[in-house]
Amino acid sequence: MGGRAMVYERRIHERKVPMRDGQILGYVHSTESFGAVDGPGIRFVAFMQGCNMRCQFCHNPDTWKKNVGSEMTTDEILEQALPYRQFWGEDGGITLSGGEILLQIEFAIELFTKCKKIGINTCLDTCGQPFTHRQPWFSKFEKLMEVTDILLVDIKHINSDEHRKLTGYRNENILEMCEYLSAINKPVWIRHVLIPQRTDFDNYLKQLGDYIKTLTNVQKVEVLPYHTMGVHKYHEMGIKYDLEGIEPPAPERVKNAEKLLHVEDYRGYLEV
Repeated sequence: MGGRAMVYERRIHERKVPMRDGQILGYVHSTESFGAVDGPGIRFVAFMQGCNMRCQFCHNPDTWKKNVGSEMTTDEILEQALPYRQFWGEDGGITLSGGEILLQIEFAIELFTKCKKIGINTCLDTCGQPFTHRQPWFSKFEKLMEVTDILLVDIKHINSDEHRKLTGYRNENILEMCEYLSAINKPVWIRHVLIPQRTDFDNYLKQLGDYIKTLTNVQKVEVLPYHTMGVHKYHEMGIKYDLEGIEPPAPERVKNAEKLLHVEDYRGYLEV
């Protein structure tokens, strides 16, 4: 393991968990009351603050900075969410998204534990970058999986070198997470952003499609066409936008990606 990775491992193990009145505090970027694309059904979504990766296509660079944002307890999240419970139906519930929620894993465990006690469906939206089998982090992840019903997992790029160019990090540990989730049969929806000149290459799409086929727990695969709706944030924040001039993929390229990823083979989400 490289020096940068070892420093990161030490930091996530030694991180002091913020508390207030005996509850874990989370740093929240924003919330959404009626999320329709963040897991099964209609969902209350808490977008957590902080992310290590610097994805070139990220449309929310304002979520990158850690230990900032609105400080909220798990009870405060539930107080915001529960008035909308009548709209969730049988499939909906609460989703924790990001930023990267696994950077605040203790908060996720506490919130989802409370959710399961009152019968709320729980969904975790993650890119998996913080995942490690090292202790004590892995034990926390195992505990989180006990109270998580489903995960939305973004696989940014199947090739690790290209993944590093695109996000700043390699992908080996992310794929390890996918394989662990498959081993414990935890339901997963996999998402892949299709970006011209970055991810829209048939050889990589075929590799990703073949890789997903090795997993036994995938209920849905989604191709998300790259868009430029977040570019203005980079300009406002004075951040260089590395995909300047790249346009969204043509519809036929989206259909091609869906074919190579075998999207139609994954229908388990219709049974949820």
